[in-house]
Amino acid sequence: MIRKVLVANRGEIAIRIFRTLREMGIASVAVYSEIDKGAAHLFAADEAYPIGPAAASSSYLKVDAILDSARRSGADAIHPGYGFLSESADFAEAVGRAGLTWIGPTPQATRAMGDKLRARALAIQAGVPVLPGTEGPVSDPKELRLAAESIGYPVVLKAAAGGGGKGLRRVNKAEEFEQAVRLTQGEARNAFGDDRLYLERWVEKPRHIEVQLFGDAHGAVIALGERECSIQRRHQKVVEESPSPALSDAQRRELGALGVTAARAAGYTNAGTAEFLLDREGRFYFLEMNARLQVEHPVTEMVLGLDLVREQVRVAQGEPLSLTQEEVRPRGAAIEFRIYAEDPAAGFMPHAGTVRRLSLPAGPGVRVDFGVRAGGNVPYHYDPLIGKIIVWAGTREEAVARAQRAIGECVVEGIPTTLPFHRWLLEQEAFRSGAYDTAFLAHHYRGVDPAPGGADEDAAAIVAALFAHVEAGEPRVLPETGDGSRWRGAAALRAHPREGARR
Repeated sequence: MIRKVLVANRGEIAIRIFRTLREMGIASVAVYSEIDKGAAHLFAADEAYPIGPAAASSSYLKVDAILDSARRSGADAIHPGYGFLSESADFAEAVGRAGLTWIGPTPQATRAMGDKLRARALAIQAGVPVLPGTEGPVSDPKELRLAAESIGYPVVLKAAAGGGGKGLRRVNKAEEFEQAVRLTQGEARNAFGDDRLYLERWVEKPRHIEVQLFGDAHGAVIALGERECSIQRRHQKVVEESPSPALSDAQRRELGALGVTAARAAGYTNAGTAEFLLDREGRFYFLEMNARLQVEHPVTEMVLGLDLVREQVRVAQGEPLSLTQEEVRPRGAAIEFRIYAEDPAAGFMPHAGTVRRLSLPAGPGVRVDFGVRAGGNVPYHYDPLIGKIIVWAGTREEAVARAQRAIGECVVEGIPTTLPFHRWLLEQEAFRSGAYDTAFLAHHYRGVDPAPGGADEDAAAIVAALFAHVEAGEPRVLPETGDGSRWRGAAALRAHPREGARR
């Protein structure tokens, strides 16, 4: 049995895992870089150990430092979260060699699905549909061009070792191809140290839908429903929901079966996600499989009432899945909104800085997974995701209304965030009706003007007026203002203190 888990990660995902471990009575260990000393995730764990300088390559990606922290803390298992080393088969093997339990898929399954082209080949062999494209990695631009001409434009170039929307470029016509290959190979080389590319047919305005999968060491593999992930910027997800408003019940069953088939082809265990495109004719095409827990896993948890991290720990201990495919019964609708330290008005430019004020939403059907706290630092060294707001309701319409309330309650000051974008999105008819695709933001979003500073100035004036009112020692009735608000009347008192009427 697992008794103490080191989480090789930071931020909201580390905190989320620590919460489940505490509920299970399992001790938890955090690790942190120099810039993260005092970060929120350290206070959510039972112990914390430094692992190196701020750069991820010298800390959160440093296998020896993480394994040394596990040894010093007495941890007997490691959970990688998402990002960093979560999809490293080499790291998973090193954890096993150190005598520790790896809470994730086996290194063999991770290798099979972590390589996009190998995963594509496995899908083809298993009869799971894929987009027409090259069968293997290609470095020769001439060979890529011949493949593009055979498939027909537009096509999409993809880095063979890519992920996270990096190393991906659409090519509309032959005249663009040479430059596109050069740019994409450069991105792939810089991001992944591998400039090999492959090529697929471009699908116009598809839906991006994924299916949550889970397998155990006893041969069971089940689908836990789908997540709609078509609201994206720069090929990265920003909003996810379950169930998808685009699918019929028959399509939902088809997608689940395709995902399970792909997972079985890789001998998959633990949590994983198979990603698909849905074209306008209703056909699914396998894209890739993420051999880890996804950022958006909470929407699945909300509609199923299931703790996926708890299930990961149980499976890692050798236990069978806690439910069968027939017992998977989603209920209601859930939507997740990723809150990034980015400026939507400036092309979603990432920002670092100090969170001066943080007020998070609450109430029925609202879950908040945040990795920062008021007074905390958001460093530029890591992904700018600072938290997630997830809502659940009995119907999608109710979930959208609840999301408007929750997003409206959330206040983050000191750094720009994507909150204004989410407020804009919730007002759009295409989103409210569910009639959107992966091209929606590119075609419709032109940036949101920052909120006017008047509200903050009014708040400051109100606070100052109340302090002045108390210090004066003269009880007064605050004068009414045009909108009937006595709070705004406090600001008038500050400017004209003798105009307040005595009781």
